[in-house]
Amino acid sequence: MASSPEDPVLERYFKGHKAAITSVDFSPNGKQLATGSWDTFLMLWSFRPQARAFRYVGHKDVVTSVQFSPLGNLLASASRDRTIRLWIPDKRGKSSEFKAHTAPVRSVDFSADGQFLATASEDKSIKVWNMYRQRFLYSLYRHTHWVRCAKFSPDGRLIVSCSEDKTIKIWDTTNKQCVNNFSDFVGFANFVAFNPNGTCIASAGSDHTVKIWDIRVNKLLQHYQVHSGGVNCLSFHPSGNYLITASSDGTLKILDLLEGRLIYTLQGHTGPVFTVSFSKGGELFTSGGADAQVLLWRTNFDELNYKDISKRNLKRLHFDSPPHLLDIYPRTPHPHEGRIETVEINPKLDVIDLQTSTPPVVDILSFDSTTDEQPFLPKSVRN
Repeated sequence: MASSPEDPVLERYFKGHKAAITSVDFSPNGKQLATGSWDTFLMLWSFRPQARAFRYVGHKDVVTSVQFSPLGNLLASASRDRTIRLWIPDKRGKSSEFKAHTAPVRSVDFSADGQFLATASEDKSIKVWNMYRQRFLYSLYRHTHWVRCAKFSPDGRLIVSCSEDKTIKIWDTTNKQCVNNFSDFVGFANFVAFNPNGTCIASAGSDHTVKIWDIRVNKLLQHYQVHSGGVNCLSFHPSGNYLITASSDGTLKILDLLEGRLIYTLQGHTGPVFTVSFSKGGELFTSGGADAQVLLWRTNFDELNYKDISKRNLKRLHFDSPPHLLDIYPRTPHPHEGRIETVEINPKLDVIDLQTSTPPVVDILSFDSTTDEQPFLPKSVRN
């Protein structure tokens, strides 16, 4: 099927890691990309032509998660070496190490105001850290198996976590109690995230499913079975209207949440895809996986009016029955099976003039800063 202007396109790819990519995140200004890998390195890529990439050396085991602070002046990383690190993302690479957990750390997440950092670990705990003083604040214990992921709500009042104990828990950051619990009887969630307005959570399931829950009424809203392998990661478009998923089946899927259906299947990686993220403005997204490549995509489909893209896709595709428009809060759960109502994009079949994929890499050896009463954090964080 010929591509249309509203289809996402592969714009660029980056090579520099020596092993699988585990995590990706855009800088708030959209000019840089941070990646973590099984090769133990954190890398910082610039979108400027001929710009160098920085490879930060410091972790002693797999880097499992990376995230920019909301201001972009800090970069947090988690590792199987049981530590988290806070880096200043520049050519000096100054970092501060926290011996955070007693087992591998699986995720890091800044609160929207940048004041707090949540970490999740295989020691079955979630920990919250104060970024102003670079101090540990408190732990959340209720999970009975490894915690895979923990994320703040947009307003910072809640944390959602998922564990191999097959539960998703909602925590109140004020009283530090578990206030909600979603259980599954088949698989566990590899990844969870709040939607942009904080009313729903989405989970990426080891049982190949994607689920969306309304946390106000504790109901499963949408249930997608569109992947043929475990779903490893997902990311909401800033509008909240779209969700992108990454799977061990080697594909990315883009779901239209208003219409409640799969709209795009993206090929491009060889082997499992472990991570995906929209940019802060939603105009780009990036993905990484077992092939050690970082792919940068231009979204495109979000530039059209929603009704226009629906009409255009209806013309391009053949349906067994007309699609039904779904409000994102239907009264009853709607399961969504994968059908041929989707556009498949495989950039390997196209002749694409991609920009240079292997920029020169500068290794930056970390020199650690101890956490004392005079933290190294930039003034913009401390003030």
